Amino acid sequence: MGLRDLVHTDALLSDVGVPRFQAPFWLHKVHGVPNPPANLAEILLSCGYLNANALQGLFVGWCNMLAELKPDLVVADYSPTAVLAARSLGICSVTVGIGFFLPPDVSPMPSLRDWESIHPGRLVASDAQMLKAINTVLERAGAAPMERAVQALHGDVPMILTWPELDHYGRSELPGGQRWWGPSMLPQAGLKPEWPVAAGSKVFAYLKSEHPDHELVLKALAKLGCRTVCYLPEVASGRPPPVSDPLINYSRGPVDLGVTFADCDLCICHAGEATLAQSLVAGVPVLLLPTQSEQFLIARQVDKMGAGINAASRPRPVDYISMIGSMLGATGHRIAAQAFASRYGGFTPQQHTLDLVDEFERHLS
Repeated sequence: MGLRDLVHTDALLSDVGVPRFQAPFWLHKVHGVPNPPANLAEILLSCGYLNANALQGLFVGWCNMLAELKPDLVVADYSPTAVLAARSLGICSVTVGIGFFLPPDVSPMPSLRDWESIHPGRLVASDAQMLKAINTVLERAGAAPMERAVQALHGDVPMILTWPELDHYGRSELPGGQRWWGPSMLPQAGLKPEWPVAAGSKVFAYLKSEHPDHELVLKALAKLGCRTVCYLPEVASGRPPPVSDPLINYSRGPVDLGVTFADCDLCICHAGEATLAQSLVAGVPVLLLPTQSEQFLIARQVDKMGAGINAASRPRPVDYISMIGSMLGATGHRIAAQAFASRYGGFTPQQHTLDLVDEFERHLS
């Protein structure tokens, strides 16, 4: 198993009896690439794909690891260089990931900032530069070239771990032979939520202090009389709470979302797919506070289907008291969330894992 981070994954994987290795990853700062990036090709240009000489070291590192381990199948989660190494060694590669990391199989890759006017030639040039680096290292290894840069993300078998309603690119259909696998979620784990003892709606808030409005949101919840359980990692690590109020209980660590959403009226988070998907599967509407483009795109999809609000798409300053009050007082968002839950209510993390493993084993032959 090749991992970018061996430290934070150690406890999680402590009972998994497989060797763990440091995955090759880009450590250097790249100058002269577009900022902010407009598509995944431009993101990858900053991660070693700017030219073949930069990519070569990462590629060789993966080739050496795979040659030593001799796997029959490579499963890659947003690891295009592992896909290239597998290709050069004749090993089948299966890629897994949320929609964001597995864009449509087109050239150039779609814009991630479609609300801006980005010249099409810029996307074409970025894709071409990435593809040139890819095919140069493949040629050096005697491997077949790729036709499109996106193939490094797809591998031989792309498996998109989301549902169409939550796809960052707004796809309603996938090419023949592919399917929507649904998102990866942890089985029930974490702390039991401790709701404040009072009357009022129950709200779960997973916030980070990097969002400039996290304090305003908490003040609005207290003003509205909501009983709030808030997981704010900085507070869990010892920082003083941004808002002290008897109606807000700060969790000492991640909470058990399965238990939390079984008795909850609203979820507020930054549009991380795992949290918002679990909320919607439980029929709980979401107020989303994205902090970057990936989160904005999925928040926009949730807003579009009516199961939540993408606060980043509303004029600033945001009136959170009015926004949260309307979400709790009206039924529209809850009805849309419950409709989503009815479509995917039979989904379980355990069965999802079994289905993925079955698919991996199918490609071993």
